[in-house]
Amino acid sequence: MTERSWTRGRPLGKVWAERMRGLLNNGDNPGRPGFDAAGTSSVVDCGVYVDGHRLPGDFSPDQALAEACSRDGAFVWLGLHQPEEPEMAAIAQVYGLHELAVEDAVKAEQRPKLEQFNDVHFLVLRTARYVPHQELTESSQVVETGQMMIFIGERFVITVRHGDASEMSPVRADLEKQRAALLQQGPWAVAYAVTDRVVDHYLEVADDFEADLDIIEEGVFSRDRIAPIQQVYQLKRELVEFRRAVVPLQRPLASITSSQGVVPKEIRRYFRDVQDHLTRTVEQVSSYDDLLNSILQARLAQVTVDQNNDMRKIASWAAIATVWTAFAGVYGMNFDYMPETGWKYGYPALIALLSLVTVALYRALRRNGWL
Repeated sequence: MTERSWTRGRPLGKVWAERMRGLLNNGDNPGRPGFDAAGTSSVVDCGVYVDGHRLPGDFSPDQALAEACSRDGAFVWLGLHQPEEPEMAAIAQVYGLHELAVEDAVKAEQRPKLEQFNDVHFLVLRTARYVPHQELTESSQVVETGQMMIFIGERFVITVRHGDASEMSPVRADLEKQRAALLQQGPWAVAYAVTDRVVDHYLEVADDFEADLDIIEEGVFSRDRIAPIQQVYQLKRELVEFRRAVVPLQRPLASITSSQGVVPKEIRRYFRDVQDHLTRTVEQVSSYDDLLNSILQARLAQVTVDQNNDMRKIASWAAIATVWTAFAGVYGMNFDYMPETGWKYGYPALIALLSLVTVALYRALRRNGWL
């Protein structure tokens, strides 16, 4: 890859600054938020790596690419965080990125996938992190997701992060200080390290999610039954969000591990390890989903049983009240000739009889579990 003709021999850093100022000052994007005078506000880091070691000094994106192209075994790692469309378009011109991939990188509304545009591979991941909370409610956010896009070329790797999950600074620091031999493998080594961190976060989220699941399960099957259906349903919704991030990534990883000639053989071995971790997470998510379905069905069954118990109690008291209502209805007819109407002790005897029947009926209903 060669330096773009529009630089015309000027210093690349100045060209980049002029290019970004032009994008900011044109009529279509006046005062565009998120950019500074140099137009690099979304650039988290930009480094040039030669044989696994980072070159000293600061580089603008176009300077870094020119420096990498002038050295054997060198590549650029450009890290971006939520770039705006003008800046991403400028970077696309410098690095030769396809407009469709650039659009996806700006909008960040893609499912995990792996696409190839000429010599550039475009890998999309969904990041996830666990949101701590004191107690689970019907509106608690348990899992927060974002997106990570990776452009992988022969001389560069560009990571575009949306959201707060899976920061790249620890990945970069680990590769530079402890894994220079891996970094020497080139851009695909960076793609592996980023993917590995994202999947490791999946495992952490799954473990923390299991703790919430245990609390819900304990609440549903406890004697007090303190977990309402709304909490169970909310946890299931959060699991669906997490599942959308985890499960679709299986196909891109399978493509990477089975590719021949594109991804270095040694890096494919590392990606297979990531694939194993992802498979474990997918299995956990599937088991959590099955368990949540069982918990939800059990809670619904408990609600039905509770409603039936309430109806039985209402019916039992109604049966007791019916005895008094029946006798009151008969003796309220005011017929001239009715048994015991002229008896001196008729009223007390009737009350005593009704009380005896009430007690007997109450004991019978209680013995059978209706009261």
